Amino acid sequence: MDLPIGKTTELGLYLTAIEAYDLIKKGENKILFIDVRTQAEIAFVGIPTVVDANIPYEVIEDWNQWDEKGKTFKMTVNDNFVSAVEKRIKAKGLNKQSPVILMCRSGYRSADAANLLAKAGYKNVFNLVDGFEGDKAESGKGQRVVNGWKNSDLPWSDELDKAKMYL
Repeated sequence: MDLPIGKTTELGLYLTAIEAYDLIKKGENKILFIDVRTQAEIAFVGIPTVVDANIPYEVIEDWNQWDEKGKTFKMTVNDNFVSAVEKRIKAKGLNKQSPVILMCRSGYRSADAANLLAKAGYKNVFNLVDGFEGDKAESGKGQRVVNGWKNSDLPWSDELDKAKMYL
């Protein structure tokens, strides 16, 4: 798979949204599927119905901090990310050898999250490279209308399940 550097991971395990959905359907309860987007993204954009949990990789700790380069609010890595994944792994009866699929908006944050889990000893962490919203179109206004979970017509909802949310 030919990927931009920012979507590559130390483990080198990659799936498209369609491949991830097929694997989840076949794997039943033997895979942990985590959406690493922020709670705001989940609340306003939606979430796959088959996701096990939302655990943000990055959080906005102070809404008064600005990231000039990114033209957005400053985000920092969630100090509780690894421990929250660990809780979900154990609750599902899985371990650090079990497959974990990580998804963000477009595949960049999930790559960083996959690298963090690899450093914590996880062995089968897949980056869902086209994310929930997909890649930006080369033509037009740069909208995210290419690939991704939503654009592939995979099951998602804007109704949230409290048991799956990061609280």
